[in-house]
Amino acid sequence: MASLALFWHRRDLRIADNVGLASARVFSAKVVGVFCLDPNILNSDDVAPARVAYMLGSLEALQERYVKAGSQLLILNGQPEEAIPELASALEVRAVFWNWDVEPYAKARDAAVREALKQQAIEVHTSWDQGLHAPGEVRTGGGTPYTVYTPFWRNWNSKSKAAPVEELQDAEGLTAAEGQAAKKAGAIALPSLKDLGMSWERDLLLSPGEQPAFERLEEFVEDDRAIAEYDDQRNQPSVAGTSMLSAALKFGTIGIRTVWAYADAALSRSRSDETYRNIQTWQQELAWREFYQHALYFFPELADGPYREPFKDFPWTNDEEDFQAWCEGRTGYPIVDAAMRQLNETGWMHNRCRMIVASFLTKDLRIDWRWGEKYFMQHLYDGDLAANNGGWQWSASSGMDPKPLRIFNPASQAKKYDPDAEYIRQWLPEIRTLDTEMLVTGNIPAEECDRHNYPMPIVDHKQQQAQFKQIYKEQKG
Repeated sequence: MASLALFWHRRDLRIADNVGLASARVFSAKVVGVFCLDPNILNSDDVAPARVAYMLGSLEALQERYVKAGSQLLILNGQPEEAIPELASALEVRAVFWNWDVEPYAKARDAAVREALKQQAIEVHTSWDQGLHAPGEVRTGGGTPYTVYTPFWRNWNSKSKAAPVEELQDAEGLTAAEGQAAKKAGAIALPSLKDLGMSWERDLLLSPGEQPAFERLEEFVEDDRAIAEYDDQRNQPSVAGTSMLSAALKFGTIGIRTVWAYADAALSRSRSDETYRNIQTWQQELAWREFYQHALYFFPELADGPYREPFKDFPWTNDEEDFQAWCEGRTGYPIVDAAMRQLNETGWMHNRCRMIVASFLTKDLRIDWRWGEKYFMQHLYDGDLAANNGGWQWSASSGMDPKPLRIFNPASQAKKYDPDAEYIRQWLPEIRTLDTEMLVTGNIPAEECDRHNYPMPIVDHKQQQAQFKQIYKEQKG
């Protein structure tokens, strides 16, 4: 009988193009998957019900995929450093495989699981699967990690990219006796969102699981229209101009090598400089994702505080009422409010709008970026620590940016990216009948605000911008 190998899924909820799972299948035909519902994550104060809904749906789809491959996916609920070794021991597993992560908590958790398995003389095999290049593979000429994106991109892009790995197939699952042993060791049926004490009633922008992610990739890349116009349309929030694969990449319902292979094929088919530029812009966004992963790996302190020294004691005002107005989309700045309503109602926000609202919170309201970062994680169904933290620190001027003092003017942003106020009208129905000029500039007369139950601006952008610049200058010394 073949030795039993356990593959521990975390951010790789798929059986296709999964480096660690493919390694487990080479090790043994008898490969069983396991996912541990971790209370340290599910009970944290920055968990988003929409994100958990996507995760559970993806796990349900993954269980079906395992069955078709000849095996099964087990579900545990408990502290991973206890639950994984207990299951491995009960099943007399010879080796446990997983793909490693960059997040501080994940690194500590994995070290604890590895040590517990070592005590039981169970082999541990780990692989890098999350990005195209692992932290440490892309370094400066001096051998240090990059802290500026553009040179990182040039080096990262010059390196060859791995091809997708083989999908799990012809695997063997547990015997009936082993199945009973797994249940005694804690294996449970996949719970519902309600079972976990959460609720999310709305549809998700991308359906969970491997198949919807793959279909979305094909739709975005293979018709050569969406990706060929990406650079031109990605900043327009009223247009479906992005890939919408962020949640799939966060949870790994699609492999990054598969994504790159499709993008690279589209690049090779391009017949104009403009098309080439648009496709490469999307590839640069994939590189941004990895830049932030590498940054978090090498600078784990980013998870809790700013990268730039002047922001370690920055005098944030942290006005609770202003923050609540921002959260609810009641700031009196239409583009900001529309974006926050989109987040609250869908669990997602257009990337251009993420930058606009982050700049507004930190530069106009002078509220600590960590408040906004946490609020995003409490609502985003694609919320990812590295990307979310990196984006917020970039917007707040506290992160890795060679030109950090960047302040977005809400009116200028709306005029450039939502000139006809289509996006604003979609998410602010109470003022959709107002003139486009009013909606874009935010210059709405007081009587119109009263009549439409819409707030007047809670701050003056010009004044707040001047104040922030002065404070920033003083902090720099």
